[in-house]
Amino acid sequence: MPQFFFNKRLIMLLVSIIVLVALIGFSLREREELTWPEQFVKDSTSWVQSVVSRPANYIAGLIENLQDLQNTYQENKDLKKRVDDMARLEAKVYSLEKENEELQEILDKKESLADYEPIQAIRIARSPERWNELIIINKGASNGVEKNMAVITAKGLIGKVKSTTPFSATVQLISSIDPTNRISAILQAEKPLYGTIEGYDKKKELLLLKGLPYDAEIEKGQNVVTTGMGGIFPKDLPIGKVVKVVPDQFGLNQTAYIKPEANLYDLEHVMVVKKSMVSVDLEESLEDSEGEEEGN
Repeated sequence: MPQFFFNKRLIMLLVSIIVLVALIGFSLREREELTWPEQFVKDSTSWVQSVVSRPANYIAGLIENLQDLQNTYQENKDLKKRVDDMARLEAKVYSLEKENEELQEILDKKESLADYEPIQAIRIARSPERWNELIIINKGASNGVEKNMAVITAKGLIGKVKSTTPFSATVQLISSIDPTNRISAILQAEKPLYGTIEGYDKKKELLLLKGLPYDAEIEKGQNVVTTGMGGIFPKDLPIGKVVKVVPDQFGLNQTAYIKPEANLYDLEHVMVVKKSMVSVDLEESLEDSEGEEEGN
């Protein structure tokens, strides 16, 4: 009995293989039309593939778009960082170029101050409440800075030392409204005109040069410099240029509005002007000589 079932299974297997080979051969031969079972299977398979492929393609495209968006975001972030770095670099380069230019101008100015010893300093503080009046520099009594010494930039005069500490000094600017803040000045022309810098017009940001003769012919753009009288300010330090001239209250003199040569709103590197020992000794010798001549 078992042998019978074994033979039956073997016969069914052989028949199945023969039918399968026949079907394969039948399907491989060239035909103009498919049988209806083949058409049904093919159409069913195409429909299933269409139903499955559309969502799959959509999801794949969405994932790809998200990846592209993430890549774009990262690239944009990197570019923005580079732009920020370039902006900081440009600002630093500008600052260094400006500082280098100021230092070069100061070096050139030192060569012209033959009778004085310039002490280079940096502005370290400025009061918002007294912006036009005071600044603090990083050099003080221990560096040889003394009260009433002139303070300049490479462009010209900015003020004088008001007070000192061992390691800093307070500078009173020429734009200070202090009534005692006066500077003997000369208006350069064929016939020099002497006057005094007294006062500052905050609205116009101009100095006032008072005491000029009422009949003097003064032109716009003429230079105003220090006279050197009084021993505080070196001679011929630029103060500014004439902007306009008006008669004083009583019409006896004229007042000239002067645009400062130095930028009083952008002070960084300055110099305190100290008289050299050679200059002091020379002045003392001249005073002694004049005294002896008067005695004789």
